[in-house]
Amino acid sequence: MTIEKHDLHHEFPEHHDTIHELKMNNAHFARLFDQYHEVDHEVHRIENGSENTSDAYLEDKKKLRLKLKDELYQMIKSQTGS
Repeated sequence: MTIEKHDLHHEFPEHHDTIHELKMNNAHFARLFDQYHEVDHEVHRIENGSENTSDAYLEDKKKLRLKLKDELYQMIKSQTGS
C-alpha cells in the first residue's frame, strides 16, 4: 500500500514560493504550517503501522490535518489574490 504524501508542497505545488514567503514572514502561518506537518507525520506513522492507535484517534487526526490544510490554503489564497 502506498501512502499518499500530504505535505503542503505536494498538495499545492503551484504555490511553492508563496508558502515559502508566508513561512518566512508570517508567524501565524509558520505556526500552523509546523502543526500541520506534525499531524501529517503522525498520521503517516499510524498508517504505516509504526504507531498503534484507535481508528477514532486516526480519524480525529485526519480531520485536524484537513482543518489545518484548509486554514493554510485560505491564507495562501489571500496572499496570492486568487
